[in-house]
Amino acid sequence: MSPTFHSLGVPNYRRYASGAIVSNVGTWMGRVAQDWLVLTVLTDHSATALGIVTGLQFLPFLVLAPWAGMIADRFPKRHILLGTQAALLVTALGLAVLTGTGVVELWHVYALALLQGVATAIDNPSRQAFVSEMVDHDYLANAVALNSASFNLGRLVGPGVAGLVIAWFGIAPALYINAVTFVFVLVALLRIDTAALSPVPRARGKGQIREGLRYVRRRPDLILIMSLVFVLGTFGMNFQVTMALMSTQVFHKGPGEFGLLGSIMAIGSLAAALLSARRAPRLRVLVFALVGFTVSTALLATAPSYELFAIFLVPTGLFALTALTTANAMVQMSVSPVMRGRVMSLYMAIFLGGTPVGAPMIGWIGDAWGARWTIAIGTIAVGLSVIAVVLWITRRQNVAVTFETQSRPRFRIRLDRPTTPQVAK
Repeated sequence: MSPTFHSLGVPNYRRYASGAIVSNVGTWMGRVAQDWLVLTVLTDHSATALGIVTGLQFLPFLVLAPWAGMIADRFPKRHILLGTQAALLVTALGLAVLTGTGVVELWHVYALALLQGVATAIDNPSRQAFVSEMVDHDYLANAVALNSASFNLGRLVGPGVAGLVIAWFGIAPALYINAVTFVFVLVALLRIDTAALSPVPRARGKGQIREGLRYVRRRPDLILIMSLVFVLGTFGMNFQVTMALMSTQVFHKGPGEFGLLGSIMAIGSLAAALLSARRAPRLRVLVFALVGFTVSTALLATAPSYELFAIFLVPTGLFALTALTTANAMVQMSVSPVMRGRVMSLYMAIFLGGTPVGAPMIGWIGDAWGARWTIAIGTIAVGLSVIAVVLWITRRQNVAVTFETQSRPRFRIRLDRPTTPQVAK
């Protein structure tokens, strides 16, 4: 089997991935349908309302992160995922029924977005950490990258299909399809051979949340990665809002063209995930990806036509997913297994928890300054963060920055970390 797909040789991971990819397609269909519902049916293209919906979906990541991580480390992760995926099915079905019967109101979308956010906040750290129970440590980076590939294959297919379904049949059918796809991941979880899993020791006793925070505080390598991910997630990764605004306000396109943008961006994202599956995660890859993201989003913000905007989405997706996949794998591979749920919960809270602030702010900027500034603000923020971090790490005693020319030019950045992760007592 190709090194890119090593992890699919593990039966449990293959079962899990097969259900997840169908669910990911549905999730992206649901996102496009929800955004189109808010923008064109429930409001008169209100960027602020769309930003509030997005913020409510991610607010629970910020509020529930410590408890979600503790739950992931204390209870069987497969059982947690069965519960959270069932809850997501119910909320998706609720929005579909409300829309299909014609009684949906904006506050319904707000409430369901918040409930989905709660379920996803609990689901995410368990899902991230569950990968390490299905595959060996040597396959972990590959499995993390393939998870990203699955997610972005869903992004590649889902928005385009959603745009066609909305144009031909309406918004409600797209939402119903999203609800049905959750059944596939539930079936996959039920088919997993529990005897073949390698569960890590469960966290016991009191003070587990404080223990997780102390663990991260003692790891400068984790703090650096999470700082970069926070800026990227808060200001740079609001494409759910920015693409909707650019499509409707700047280029005056319909649902088909709007959905197509998400699929085009996913071409670059999928390529990044597959490339990441073939290489070890390194800090220099993360930094270079963020530099590329800054350049490509600057081109996006100034694109004079819909066609050029769509073209610039490909490198944007490539660099964004390279950064996220690299950061995720670096964190997962460098932490103690017993702490993985709590650390990944904090990681996801930092990455997605800024969205409740960032998304409404991006929406307000769109209403006040125009849609192009919703992208430009991310370009500026990510660019400044990269400059600040590069200057910071070059002044650290445990950082080495070298440029080698012996075989081929190669720029190296190394941030040393403890050889054996220390668990706070």
